[in-house]
This record gives sequence, C-alpha cells and structure tokens, in this order.
Amino acid sequence: MPTPQTRFAKSGDVYIAYQALGDGPIDLVYVQGAFTHLDVMWELPAFRHFCEQLAQFTRLIWFDKRGMGLSERVTAAPLEVRMDDVRAVMDATDSARAILLGESEGGPLSMLFAAAHPERTRALVLCGAEVREERDDAWPWGESTSEEFERSIATLAERWGPSSKLIDYLAPSLATDPFARDWVGRLLVNAGTPNSAEAFIRMAFGIDVRDIVPTIRVPTLIIHRSDDQLCSVENGRFLARSIPDSTYVELAGADHAPWSGEGVVEEIREFVTGVREPQEPDRILATVLFTDIVGSTERAADLGDRRWRELLAAHHRVVRGELARFRGREIDTAGDGFLAAFDGPARALRAAQSIVDSVVPLGIEVRAGVHTGECEVVGSDLVGVAVHIGARVAALSGASEVLTTSTVRDLVAGSGLNFEDRGTRALKGLSEEWHLYVLA
Repeated sequence: MPTPQTRFAKSGDVYIAYQALGDGPIDLVYVQGAFTHLDVMWELPAFRHFCEQLAQFTRLIWFDKRGMGLSERVTAAPLEVRMDDVRAVMDATDSARAILLGESEGGPLSMLFAAAHPERTRALVLCGAEVREERDDAWPWGESTSEEFERSIATLAERWGPSSKLIDYLAPSLATDPFARDWVGRLLVNAGTPNSAEAFIRMAFGIDVRDIVPTIRVPTLIIHRSDDQLCSVENGRFLARSIPDSTYVELAGADHAPWSGEGVVEEIREFVTGVREPQEPDRILATVLFTDIVGSTERAADLGDRRWRELLAAHHRVVRGELARFRGREIDTAGDGFLAAFDGPARALRAAQSIVDSVVPLGIEVRAGVHTGECEVVGSDLVGVAVHIGARVAALSGASEVLTTSTVRDLVAGSGLNFEDRGTRALKGLSEEWHLYVLA
C-alpha cells in the first residue's frame, strides 16, 4: 500500500494532522495512545503492517492528538475538547459514522465519544484501554499511586528520548530489536518536549471513566492481553462487566500496543465484517540479495551531484531490469543499494552475477551478498535474522564479487554453479560464524 499523505482538519482554531489508508466500506478511526507522530509511527514495520491489515477491510483514519506530533503544538486539552478533534477529523474525511478503535489513553476518549455521539459511532473497539491511571484502595489496578507518579514526573526529562525504556512496557516482544528501541526514542522526541509531555501526562493521570462506561450503547469489542505491562488486564475485565452487551476477548501475551504481538487484527476483522479470514503466513523461506556500488562516496564526490544522480539512475534501471528478468522482487532501495527477494537461490545467484556484469559498462562496480533463510513478512517488507545475514555477507564481498553462505551453496547443488571457498567468517552482530563462498 502507498505511504499515507498527511492532511489537516481544523478543530476550532487548532489544526489536527491526520492520515487515511484503504477504501473499505466501513470507516475505522484509530485513536492512539499517549504519544504519537504520524510519520515516525509509520517507520516501524509492526505499526505499518498493523495499519495495512486494517486497511484491507476498512478505510482507516488516524491522527496526532492536539499538542503533539504533526498537529498544532498547543496545550494539552481535556477529553471533551479532544472529542471535538475526533469529530473534526471525521468531518474532514466525510465520515458520517465510524467505528472507533481506542488504544490505551485513547480508550477513554473513544468511550466518551461513543457515549456522547452514538449517532456518529457505528461501534467501539477498545484495545488495552485505560479506565483510570491512578492506583488507590478504590482502584487497585491503576498504573501508579499519586506519590509514585510525582517521582516519575521528576525524572521525565532525563528519560525522554534515546534513553527511554518505554519499548519494554509498550511492546516487550520487540524489546530485543535494536531498531524498535531506537524508534521509540525518536518517537518521543518528535511527539513533543518534556514540558508538553508532562502537561499531557498530568491531564491523563486525572482521567476516570468508571461512571460513563455503563452509558455506552453501541456494539463494543474489548481486547486486552492477560499480562499487559502498562495497563492491568483488570481494566479490560472491568469494561467487559460495565459496558452493556459488550464482547470481551483476552489474548495471551504482555504487549500493550495492539500493533505488537498477534491476534488483534483477527478479532477486529471478525467483529467488523463477521468473517475471520485465514491468517496470512507471516514467515516464509526466501533468498535475499543485497547489492551496493563499491566506492560510491568517492565516486559521487568526483562526479558532482548532477552527474552522480544520472549515474545512479542508470544503475537503478540496470538492476531493476535484471531483477525482473530473474523473477526477483525489489524489497527496498536505499541510496545506491538494493534489497531483493527470490523464491529460488539459483535465480538469486544468477541475477546477482548478471547485475555485477551489467553495470561494468557504466564505469562502476558493485558487490553482492546472497543468503537463504526464514524471513518474517511485514506488509511488503522482509525482516529477520536471515535479512541481517544477507546484509553482512554483502558487506564482506569484494568489488564485482557475489558472496554467499554455505546454506545457498548446498541448496543449488546440481545447478551447474561453481564456487570458491572463502572460509569461515564472523558476521557483525551475530554470534555464530558462517562459511562463505564466492560465485566463480
């Protein structure tokens, strides 16, 4: 699916940034948790995949809350004001009625909107939704006591950005992914400053929707994970007891964010359409090919910007032509490098050699790395250890060389392809050594 375009809805005197994806028959307005930035959120493959899945059966609409992300940087506002922002986004997208998907702190906002505007709410979906953040004797399932909250606020600035450990609680299943850890730091920095964050956090800490949930009269689906690390599962169980005729689904796992972990989209799809689609395979065996131009930085400096852009465009045409000839699928292009996938290792090797040979008349050389392994499918992307191995192998390749792993060499036995042994090498970031071969 294409990258969503950011547009703006006017709520009073404040501009609210929003995006939309898909053209399904039902509108789904996604009211996210505390801190967002539309463009940074889209960088995370798990979030992108979640949105693309929802957009297969809905028109998905989501936005940055006022005061953060790409929306106008104004003071944090209470629920009733932000409820107007939801209505403004719906008006801007010509959405007369929509299903509201409320996540975390976005849950109370969605509940209030559904209770106050049932004529514009087709249904309500709550994922890891909060009821009340403050923990005391009357509500033992909150996130912290008032004293704990103040101590946390006192250290907010030093925990804001790259040093944040939010991913450990937001999406524990991604906590070991270096990209995800780096991403959450960028998200916070781009969402707002420590001062604006404190204002929003203080506002959210005072929210309590226990009295309004029994007034919700629209079809409601409540999804909560049993070991949610940010919002106790008892919040979900309370909502299930309190919202009339609601449906409650408790999923295994510790992730708080609905875009991390499994099972959320399937439950929403069945609730919205009445049909539970067979789950798409999310792991496949693929052969990945990495290529990049040798000495690109020096060559770009020698040629100058205009001639380098022309050369790069010619290189891209050649690579894409060879990928098409050998039935490869372009996954990503970054600068002068390509990542492609093949369903057969022999085709990947032949494509790599053909690319190496075909760019020589342009006056450049490329290096290539090939590896076969299990990859995770995230939207149109491939991720996982196999992809990292392919990248590391390519980095060790010489000019006009196609370097590959023993896995690939063993799979193409009988293909007529020949290899030269390059011995075992340690690959950066990986614990085990790999036996490498260059295509002769």
